Amino acid sequence: MAADENVYRAVRRRLRPLRSVGRVLGGSVLAARTEVFWHLKPAARPHGLPGKLIVSLTSFPPRYPTLALTLKRLLSQSVKPDAVVLWLTPEEAEQLPRHIKRLPGLTIELAPELRSFKKIIPALSLHADAFIATADDDVFYPHTWLEELVRAYRPDLQEIPCHRAHRIRLTNKGAPRPYADWRLLDQPEASALVFATGVGGALFPPRSLHSEARDAALFTKLCPTSDDAWLYWMARRAGWRFRKVGRRRHFQCWPGSQHVALMHENTASGGGNDRQVAALVAHFGFPPPAPPAGRDVKRAASRW
Repeated sequence: MAADENVYRAVRRRLRPLRSVGRVLGGSVLAARTEVFWHLKPAARPHGLPGKLIVSLTSFPPRYPTLALTLKRLLSQSVKPDAVVLWLTPEEAEQLPRHIKRLPGLTIELAPELRSFKKIIPALSLHADAFIATADDDVFYPHTWLEELVRAYRPDLQEIPCHRAHRIRLTNKGAPRPYADWRLLDQPEASALVFATGVGGALFPPRSLHSEARDAALFTKLCPTSDDAWLYWMARRAGWRFRKVGRRRHFQCWPGSQHVALMHENTASGGGNDRQVAALVAHFGFPPPAPPAGRDVKRAASRW
């Protein structure tokens, strides 16, 4: 058994350079597809939601070399959002390349430094009655990415559509097991244990997050690098749950965009998710307490 494992590891080491070349070549193909789509500008359909639809994301200077590619994907979706908003600090906005600032259809808004939370926290205040679709800044999003989220929304259900999610696995005592034990979902599913991961994006209907979601002092203390965990707790506390939509899908990151990434700290090897989930459990309990049935969750004044 040990000999087989050693052979497996040796083969993986030998194939590693080929995988790197494959990622670069694949990234080049996706970049070319993006430019073709951008110049063709295929017609987009109305989204049909009962409110404004905002695509919201943030970025920072190390990601600027590939940011335009992601933005072009978001600005040429099969359904048309009312706005695509890029949230930056004043310092980040100053460094933003001119060709990105000039992208037609892009709105750039200023916000305080909230790290990955910038992609949604400011939008919750300025677009309180809108549907907010969150996206990452380093990903190739398919042409129908936004349409699939919009189609999955059901006004009669308190569910937040998302493309990529894990199912939280529990111990015998009902507590979350380590993040490495959670199951990555490959089929549609909706339950209180579906945990959305940000890279795939999610569609947050109005008032689907608890009013405390904007408490920057609290999320900075409990989970400063895991907006996914914070949004899960805030959704559950508002009485909502996540719905994984569609088949299992790999969201390709642009080559070179992952040299600086929170995922290295948050994933199983870094242990960040486990520490931050434990902090949220200690503060709020598990399962997160939902409001009494029939009670509307009102949004508090902005705290960022």
